[in-house]
Amino acid sequence: MGILDDLKMEYRVGGIVQRLIFWNVGLFVVPMILFSILRLSGIDLPEWDWTYRGAYGQDWFSLSSNPANLLWKPWSILLYNFLHSGFLHLLFNMLMLHFAGRLFLTFFTQKQLFRVYVLGGVFAGLLYIISYNLLPALAGTQAGMTGASAAIMAILFATTAYSPMYSVRMLLIGTVKLWHIAGVLLALDLIYVSVENTGGHIAHLGGALFGYLYIVLLKSGTDLSKVVSAVIDFFANLFKPKKKTPFTAVHRNTPPPQRPVGKPKDITQKQVDEILDKISKSGYDSLTKEEKEFLFRLQNK
Repeated sequence: MGILDDLKMEYRVGGIVQRLIFWNVGLFVVPMILFSILRLSGIDLPEWDWTYRGAYGQDWFSLSSNPANLLWKPWSILLYNFLHSGFLHLLFNMLMLHFAGRLFLTFFTQKQLFRVYVLGGVFAGLLYIISYNLLPALAGTQAGMTGASAAIMAILFATTAYSPMYSVRMLLIGTVKLWHIAGVLLALDLIYVSVENTGGHIAHLGGALFGYLYIVLLKSGTDLSKVVSAVIDFFANLFKPKKKTPFTAVHRNTPPPQRPVGKPKDITQKQVDEILDKISKSGYDSLTKEEKEFLFRLQNK
């Protein structure tokens, strides 16, 4: 199997944290390669550079502090959560996403993680826009924002609000409580919000606030994250082609066909046992492409 095949398999069998990392990395690397090719071809891209919040042409994709810009680029309130201004910006956020995501999945489902990521980023983005238009220190200024930090803060603080005393082992530090980590990050944002990158720290605080509110409402019986599924289902049904049947369906009282039992199941179990034995002896990488796909299909039944 080639590198692309391995990546496809990792994406398919990996969980939502791994997929979010794939999306973030892909949206960083693919435009970088594309714009490099265009520049080598002599196409001038004056807006494209890799300075802070300048990736991909910030006028089109970053979240602007000017609310009027949402009218012509409404996608930015969601897309900014998947874009990064530089390699170090991306690297740090993906490490934090992996850390916070694994903790979140200890208590909640993968669907909930994706929903909190999206809603936390949107909530933080709206707070960012409101702050630039209401706070006296920021009034009259405009800025653009990209990065997954706010969405990751929502995931981390949702987990902290649910289980603040959860023990986490940190390299070079030892075992600490989850609320200690969240408290340090919160304190840093509160300290630096008036010093540098004000909009970014406001977004971080917005993500943290959303994570906390999400757990408070969840404990009272309201799962805010279901809003994301409702929106996705709405657009999926809106653009789903309707099936046209030229003939009237006739219903007959015929019993449904019975699925064969016995031998196929035995064969499947035998295949699973053989694959598991192979993994225990030689590791997952020793499996063939067909064996990995067989396990994936079995997982998603």
